[in-house]
Amino acid sequence: MTLITLSNRSGEKSLLISKRGMLEVNPDLYVLAPKERVVQTQSRIKRFFRVIGLVLAWLLTAVLLTFVTLDLTGVVQARIVVTGSMAPAINPGDVVLTMSPDNVMPVKGRIVTYQGRRLDGTPVALFSHRVISGNAQDGFVVKGDANPSADTQKPTIKDILGVVVLTIPWVGHLLDPKILVLALLGLFGLWLIWDAFREEE
Repeated sequence: MTLITLSNRSGEKSLLISKRGMLEVNPDLYVLAPKERVVQTQSRIKRFFRVIGLVLAWLLTAVLLTFVTLDLTGVVQARIVVTGSMAPAINPGDVVLTMSPDNVMPVKGRIVTYQGRRLDGTPVALFSHRVISGNAQDGFVVKGDANPSADTQKPTIKDILGVVVLTIPWVGHLLDPKILVLALLGLFGLWLIWDAFREEE
């Protein structure tokens, strides 16, 4: 019995020659051949998605590295909004990126994140509300867009931790531990499927 295998860029064909004649067969059932025997081909669609995937992966990596660098240096800080006091401009689950008031001055109409304090000066939660009047010396009058009245506290420049420069919708929901676990399991499952397809090829 003789097994003849021919391969080129279009694929591979194998013939089993025996006393009974010739039969086209799958050579993997008869011999363990090196992977380089077959010149693998990729369709245009596969190449397209591969290139798109690589470009998106590099872009995402670059964005994440840039953001981490800016966050570590204190230039930009990210915070997840948990209340609807700024709806519809900012909704619960949105992430706000803020810059220090040293770099971006709080002015009327801008949204600022400030340290909320009790009457005795004890710090409480952080609030991201819009400046409607006031100044750095006497304090700013701030108000949530969805709130009926302005905040009781008039934060001064030392209370303002940052000025909102960008809002990223819904990302905060993805940072929930349950969602992260499901996302990781989903990615792991996709990786297993992809690996299985690669093995078949």
